[in-house]
Amino acid sequence: MAFENLADRLQETFKKIRGKGKVSEADVKQMTREVRLALLEADVNFKVVKDFINRIKERAVGQEVLKSLTPGQQVIKVVQEELTTLMGGEQSKLHMSNKPPTVVMLVGLQGAGKTTTTGKLANYIRKQQNKKPLLAACDIYRPAAIKQLQTLGSQLDMPVFAMGDKESPVEIAKQAVAKAKEDHNDIVFIDTAGRLHVDDALMEELENIKEATQPDEIILVVDAMTGQDAVNVAESFNERLGLTGVVMTKLDGDTRGGAALSVKAVTGTPIKFVGMGEKLDALEPFHPERMASRILGMGDVLTLIEKAQATVDEEKAKEMEKKMRTMSFTFDDFLEQLSQVRNMGPLDEILGMMPGANKIKGMKNLKIDDKQIGHIEAIIRSMTPAEKTDPDIINASRKKRIANGSGTSIQEVNRLLKQFKDMKKMMKQMMGMTKGKKKKNPFNLPFM
Repeated sequence: MAFENLADRLQETFKKIRGKGKVSEADVKQMTREVRLALLEADVNFKVVKDFINRIKERAVGQEVLKSLTPGQQVIKVVQEELTTLMGGEQSKLHMSNKPPTVVMLVGLQGAGKTTTTGKLANYIRKQQNKKPLLAACDIYRPAAIKQLQTLGSQLDMPVFAMGDKESPVEIAKQAVAKAKEDHNDIVFIDTAGRLHVDDALMEELENIKEATQPDEIILVVDAMTGQDAVNVAESFNERLGLTGVVMTKLDGDTRGGAALSVKAVTGTPIKFVGMGEKLDALEPFHPERMASRILGMGDVLTLIEKAQATVDEEKAKEMEKKMRTMSFTFDDFLEQLSQVRNMGPLDEILGMMPGANKIKGMKNLKIDDKQIGHIEAIIRSMTPAEKTDPDIINASRKKRIANGSGTSIQEVNRLLKQFKDMKKMMKQMMGMTKGKKKKNPFNLPFM
């Protein structure tokens, strides 16, 4: 998970002051020392860390904190606000031109994931804003770059404009914009050539494409795994091209995340999107305030809701709620739910967005094995329709048959049956259907 090490360090630091009735300057000094170390270890730019710590010190020893009723919590609020400001303050959206087509030029070094990001970004804009994109293949140097973009276009059912590798990238870009006007495409994504490092020839070509197409957005694609190098690359591109935004790829694989915390402060260029996986829909708009909440262990409910809205069928959800209320929830329904939740992304990432998840014992080291979920699905699919509807009829011989049919053990079948039973009990509590008993806290879940 992105920022994992930094999140652990900061959350550990804030535990010490969270419940304090009084926070002294010595407490603030100790806390900021630990925060400074945590940020430097996360590969955040040294100057950025220095300015950030100074702002926190200034606010944390001020009247708003020392005279508040809960000074410990107030200090954490100050850190959250400053962390949000550091990453850009608020979400920076893609600028759409009033006179279509909007031209988006993607730039970056080789290996940052620029061509794949071109496809992901076009896919996102089409889904979210109902636009009609055109992809332009202007990388004539890297072997198979044009073919890669055409393959992505085919997978996404999107047109790709290409003129082979003999025409100049500037001419291809100009013709692509003309083609978009002719075919009434709302937006053109220009996939430009990368290099192994920043050089004058590359920059000159990009400047010529910029002059020829007058792009509305110049987006730099950088690899979060390269740490401070990503920030240095952003500075170089920004000086020559005047970037309007950054897409940070592989943020799901970088446990430090320092580049994401430094890039806005160093270049003034906001992060607009982050790549969170290999799939073509694994691109998320970057929300600084939500990322700050995630880093400080406060969860990210809004992103969780958006993911659910994008993947969960509303009619099916209503039907499922009705079944839960009437306690007619079956293993078939459970399979359906499992499938919809998996579509939202990796389950450990989803759980990490829940507020307070970091405080649940064992949650920090929780790694949800996809293979294990596959076992659950195989067990359910090996049941007869009658067994799925009424698991109470599953006796010893049926368990043996289900285990053999799913390639699992009787112990695994028993475990799933018990978990399903516990889950139904929990639903009963949450729906307020426990009669004649004091209603239990719905969050005393059996598996927590």
